Amino acid sequence: MTNTQHILCIEDEVDIQEIIAYNLRRAGYKLSLASDGIKGLALAQTQTPDLILLDIMLPDGDGRDFLRSIRSKNNNIPVIVMTARSEISDRVDLLDIGADDYIIKPFEFVELEARCRAVLRRHSGQNQQALSYGDITVYPLSALIEFGNHKISLRNRELRLLEIFCNSPEILFSKEQLTDRLFLISDEVTENAVEVYIGRLRKKLLQSNVTIETVRGIGYRLMKYE
Repeated sequence: MTNTQHILCIEDEVDIQEIIAYNLRRAGYKLSLASDGIKGLALAQTQTPDLILLDIMLPDGDGRDFLRSIRSKNNNIPVIVMTARSEISDRVDLLDIGADDYIIKPFEFVELEARCRAVLRRHSGQNQQALSYGDITVYPLSALIEFGNHKISLRNRELRLLEIFCNSPEILFSKEQLTDRLFLISDEVTENAVEVYIGRLRKKLLQSNVTIETVRGIGYRLMKYE
């Protein structure tokens, strides 16, 4: 598949960088690579990539500083932060300082690629007004889901959860991955919090041809009935 979209990967661990580069190139993306923030910033400014994958811990500083630097220049290139769980400060919300998304290491490449596609779609203007899968259409701006003759309102985290699934349909998400994306580190989250929101969404999807499937011992995915 030919793809003209250009991704800049800023990652100092050679093995991780090589795996990401190999898989994204196979998926058809153009890749630029940097192993530190200084080179990454120079490439971001001269090559204007469509997306940046940013490791939060770089040999020449904190990835948050890189993120603040490009946002201070009114650079709106979308950024997905790659971080280990222990590196997320409970005092800093990565999304609030300018990240478009983040992914917790270690991760499966299929999840990273799905998140790249979703962020690139949103940034290019696709699916900003509506997300569709099966017979459902989600309207993020009005927090509504529509199918057939039904229009159902969604609460904030229900909407966020359904957006995650609709942006990556049929992709498996573990409970841990969903928890990381739905809640801030500073939030007090009970063990069954994700199940609660999954259950609420399932009820709202009952009369559609879409469901949230549980894969025992692995996680959840959005599927449609044949």
